[in-house]
Amino acid sequence: MPHTERTLSTPSAAIHPPPRDMKRLLSALWVFAMFNYLYADVVGLMDSTLLTQFLRGEVNSLRITGEFLFGAAVLMEIPIAMTLLSRVLPHRANRWANIVAGVIKTTVVAGTLLLGPTTGYYRFFATIEIACTTLIVVLAWRWEPRSEWGAKPAEPSYGSGRPDGGRAVQGAIPS
Repeated sequence: MPHTERTLSTPSAAIHPPPRDMKRLLSALWVFAMFNYLYADVVGLMDSTLLTQFLRGEVNSLRITGEFLFGAAVLMEIPIAMTLLSRVLPHRANRWANIVAGVIKTTVVAGTLLLGPTTGYYRFFATIEIACTTLIVVLAWRWEPRSEWGAKPAEPSYGSGRPDGGRAVQGAIPS
C-alpha cells in the first residue's frame, strides 16, 4: 500500500521544517513580556512596604523623580513598540530591532536584581522576563529570511506574459 501523506518523519521534512510566522511569534513574546512587567508593578503596589516607599518618593534609597519616571516610561515603551514593530518591519530591520530591544530589556531587568533587596515575587517575575527577552534575542539572531515562509523565493518571469515564464512545456498544446 503506497503512503501518500507526507509526515514529519520523512527525510525532506527533517531538512525543511514546517514554516512558522516569526513576526507573529516575536510580537506575541513581547506581549507576554509586557504583561509580566506590568503585573510585577501591580503586585509591587500591593506590597504595603513598597507602596509606602513609593508614596514617600524614595524606594530603597532610589529617589522617584520626574526624570526617573520618564526613564521608566521610555523603558516600558520598548515592549509596547516592539509588539507593533515585530509585525510591520521588514526582515532585516525587524531582526535587529528585536535583538537590540531584547538585549536592553534583559540587561535592565537583570540589573534591577543587583540594585538592592528584592522580594520573592519580583525575582519570580524577573526570571520569567529575562527568559522571555533572552528567547526573543535568540530567535531573532537565528531568524533567516527564508524561515518566514519556509520556501525558496519564486523564480522571476522575464516578461513573456506566459504563466510558465516563457518556457515551453513538453507535450503541451500551443495556444
